[in-house]
Amino acid sequence: MYAALFLLYVVVEIAALVVVGHAIGALWTVLLLLGGTLVGLLLMRSQWRRVMEGLRRAASGEGSPGAAVADGALVALGSALMFVPGLVTSVLGLLFLIPPTRWMLRPVVVLLAGRRAATVAAGAEAFARAPRRGRGEVIEGEVVDEVFEGEVFEGEVIDEEPRTPTRDPRVLP
Repeated sequence: MYAALFLLYVVVEIAALVVVGHAIGALWTVLLLLGGTLVGLLLMRSQWRRVMEGLRRAASGEGSPGAAVADGALVALGSALMFVPGLVTSVLGLLFLIPPTRWMLRPVVVLLAGRRAATVAAGAEAFARAPRRGRGEVIEGEVVDEVFEGEVFEGEVIDEEPRTPTRDPRVLP
């Protein structure tokens, strides 16, 4: 599955470079890649500041927490795409970094995050209701495969400090 996605990525990026290189020339294509990377780095820096400010406002009750988190997720995705080599990924990264695109995509991200949160909450609730094994007291000991025939002693523990188990040659062969 991942190999197929990676192969698709490589094919799309090479096709885009060939088409753009054929249309504007190899030198201009390289300059386009470098310029896109420079613009992306500048946008990442400014947009991360804007995201942090939105999170501060949301924490103080002045802004919407959902919008701040959605913007953070979109800027993170755009930043990650800027580090993936290629023309198509750079264009997608730039689209996620510019504010107008984020404003359009924010409701979609909030909706998807809400559905995911509901799924996680349902899973956590089911986990909390599930019966658990192993809640009893742990008693240290050792498993003996042989059946011991002899007297059984009943009594109480006087020394409560743990001792290292020793083998009594009279009891176990």
